[in-house]
Amino acid sequence: MDQVMKHHPVPDSLSTPVRRYLFRWEIFLLLVIAMVFILNSLASPYFLDPWNLSDATFNFTEKALIALPMAMLIICREIDLSVASTMALASVCMGLAAQAGFGTETLVGIALLVGLLCGLFNGLVVTGFGIPSIVVTIGTMSLYRGITYVILGDSAFTEYPDGFEYFGQGYVVWVFSFEFILFLGLALVFYVLLHHTNFGRRTYAIGHNPVAALYSGIQVNRHKVILFMLVGMLSGLASILLTSRLGSTRPSIAIGWELSIVTMVVLGGVSIAGGAGSMTGVVLAVLLMGLVTFGLGLLNVPGIVMTIIIGAMLISVISVPVVLNKLKQRRKVR
Repeated sequence: MDQVMKHHPVPDSLSTPVRRYLFRWEIFLLLVIAMVFILNSLASPYFLDPWNLSDATFNFTEKALIALPMAMLIICREIDLSVASTMALASVCMGLAAQAGFGTETLVGIALLVGLLCGLFNGLVVTGFGIPSIVVTIGTMSLYRGITYVILGDSAFTEYPDGFEYFGQGYVVWVFSFEFILFLGLALVFYVLLHHTNFGRRTYAIGHNPVAALYSGIQVNRHKVILFMLVGMLSGLASILLTSRLGSTRPSIAIGWELSIVTMVVLGGVSIAGGAGSMTGVVLAVLLMGLVTFGLGLLNVPGIVMTIIIGAMLISVISVPVVLNKLKQRRKVR
C-alpha cells in the first residue's frame, strides 16, 4: 500500500500524521494478520497450542531468510529467481563434504561459500553484460538445479555429522526454535541496513532512478553485485537450515520456492518496479503467509491448493496498485 499511497495521495482531510500512519500498508497487514489469527483459532482447536505455533515457523523461516535480501534487490530494480536452485546446489556440496568426513563447521562454510559464489556469478553476468536479471536468473536456475541432478541423479545424501541437525531442529529456549530466533535477528540487521545506513539509502536511490544514482557518484553495478551476493549467501544459509531439518539432500530440495519468496516480498509492500518498500512490511508478510499456510494445513487443505492461493495473492498484490492508478487517471480525465 505504500506504493499505492505514493501514487494516490490521501485527500487533505486525511493528511494529518496520524491518519497517514493508519493508511500505511504495514497497518493493513497487521489487521489481516489479526483477522487470519482469529479465523484460524476458531477453525481449529489445535491452532493456539504453543508447540503447534512453534512448529509452524519451520514452514516459512528458510524462505523468509532469503526474502530479507531479496527485498533490497527488488527495491534496486533487480530479481533473483535462482535462489531455490542455489539452495539445492549448496545442499549437494554439503552432502559431498559430509560423505568425505568433514565436520559441521566445514559444511556450514561450504554452504555459505557456494551461495555467495552463485550470487556473485548472477551479479557479474547481469551487470557485466547488461542482461535483465530475470533472464539471467531463469538461466542459472536451470543451471544450478541441473548440476545437482548430474551429481545426485535419483540418489540422496543422508549421512551428516552429529550436531548438524540442531540448525534445523533445535530450540534456543522453550518453543522458540533456532531457525526462528535466527530469522528475527537477521530481520533486525536488514531493517537497520535498509533504513538506517548509507547502503540502504543508495539502494532506494538506484531503485528510483539508476541513471541519476550513477551520475550522483553511486557505484550502481558494484552495489547490485553486492546485493546479489547477499541473496546468494542467505540462500546458502537457508540451505543449511533446510538440509539440517530434513536430514537429507535430494536434487529436488526446495523446488518451487521462488514463487513463495517473491510473494513474501511483494506482499510486504515492496514495489516490483523498484524504489519503494520496507523491511517491516516484508516481515509482516512473512508472518501472514506463515499463518495462512499453517491454518490451511490444519484444515488438511492439499498443497496444490496452497500453491494456487499463493499465486493468487501474488497476482492480486501486483495488480491492485495498477488498477487503482488507472482509476485515478480516468477520474482526472473526466
